Amino acid sequence: MEEKKLYTLLVYSENIAGILNQVTAVFTRRQVNIESLNVSASSIEGVHKYTITAWSDADQIEKITKQIEKKVDVIKANYFTDDQLFIRETGLYKLSTEQVLSNPEISRVVRRHEASITEVNPTYVIVMKHGITEDIISLYRALDQYGCVLQYTRSGRIAVTRGKQEEVSSFLLQREQQYNNER
Repeated sequence: MEEKKLYTLLVYSENIAGILNQVTAVFTRRQVNIESLNVSASSIEGVHKYTITAWSDADQIEKITKQIEKKVDVIKANYFTDDQLFIRETGLYKLSTEQVLSNPEISRVVRRHEASITEVNPTYVIVMKHGITEDIISLYRALDQYGCVLQYTRSGRIAVTRGKQEEVSSFLLQREQQYNNER
């Protein structure tokens, strides 16, 4: 049995209601859990980008990608490994102000992890960290050792390919040229 690894799918679609449900249904049918999901406008007007991470093997992720790409309103879907993308996430940590003020080591941990304090009030301190998943989790574990974490969350992954433009750009250009040639 092939070893599972974390894949990132970049799915491009028109901004039409119901696409997200169609895309996630493909994962459900194949019994693959989505680790993170981020949906936003892309750099191409009228096109939305879904960044989805899931643990899978190469054969299964290829089948999932092909099924997603068959959806009527999906323009293009590709899957990538981490080395093929530039990836970032954001972690937010709500810490007890009382504990942060009484233990200077907590502030040192925040600085060592290159995180930033974005808000301080009498009840809590908000810390924000940008980076890769492992860095976000590492800061959480370090802070959690002091018992000061009131809340913690991390965003879904955002990613861009290491190429010059969106992968879908060349696909859309080819499609437009083909359409013009057929006219």
